[in-house]
Amino acid sequence: MRPSVTVDRISIDKSLYDFVNDEVIPGTGVKPDEFWRGFAGFIEEMAPRNATLLNRRDELQSKIDQWHRKNAGPGFDARKYRAFLTEIGYLVAEDSVFSVSTANVDAEIAHIAGPQLVVPVSNARYALNAANARWGSLYDALYGTDAIPEDGAPRGGAYNPQRGAKVIAFVREFLDSYFPLAEGSHRQAVGYRSGPANLQVTLESGSVTGLKNPDGFRGFQGARSAPAVILLVHHGLHVELHIDRSHHIGRDDPAGISDVVIESAITTIQDCEDSVAAVDAEDKVHVYRNWLGLMRGDLEAAMRDLAASASSLRDLTRNLQRNPSGTLFGKAQR
Repeated sequence: MRPSVTVDRISIDKSLYDFVNDEVIPGTGVKPDEFWRGFAGFIEEMAPRNATLLNRRDELQSKIDQWHRKNAGPGFDARKYRAFLTEIGYLVAEDSVFSVSTANVDAEIAHIAGPQLVVPVSNARYALNAANARWGSLYDALYGTDAIPEDGAPRGGAYNPQRGAKVIAFVREFLDSYFPLAEGSHRQAVGYRSGPANLQVTLESGSVTGLKNPDGFRGFQGARSAPAVILLVHHGLHVELHIDRSHHIGRDDPAGISDVVIESAITTIQDCEDSVAAVDAEDKVHVYRNWLGLMRGDLEAAMRDLAASASSLRDLTRNLQRNPSGTLFGKAQR
């Protein structure tokens, strides 16, 4: 039998008890004894209500199972079934019109439409990959995948300038689609700077234009006249133009763009139940420890670089990347 600790009338697996006391509570200002006494009180208050709800669920399920056994075969009568579900209290009559509202919900859940990932939090590498997928290089994604055909522009081996040119052309078309200029095209851009109320884009003709929708320009990093990063936004999703004329990509780009970083997977379900079986205390401590590492920002995962040659295999450490949106941006003045 696994060692346990008793607090009031509850028994706690010692590994969970030690994890909470030694790793979770420090730094919170909460005293371990107070936490466990409060938790025990909560269990004592809620356990009977939970048991009542579980019993009611079992009662309903038993009646539903019996109905299906009694009415097996073809000729399913939907009206009869609905009447039965109403009779046993599974369905209830609609009441007067009502509304449900919530507060303090993150914009990523309440307002921004974007991809959501689901990963088992028991796997630290998967959990980190999903969290880091919030931001990603559009250049890397296009260059390293078959989103752009390899006809005459293979992606393997050393950097292929022909493929790089296709990536840059694709991204310029992307910018023209979602951040169109008032005049001309991003394909003609030779410089970007922050103006008083809009992004200022110098074209190869020497003329200066801005975004057709000035609200798409959200901010910048660096000098207003020579920014290192331009921050754009479309439907709540952000895009960063990285400008570095000393970079091996940026030095060959007329506008000095070295990378385009986009917001990708907006949210992630770090799963403790469906995609992973966390059954006993040892399993739960493992997933709780990974979750704690995500919350503190210090979760790490050791991995082997399988892309390296057999003679140069190396161990890598994956960790949580800094969120670009947390950095300081100068604001466009409107």
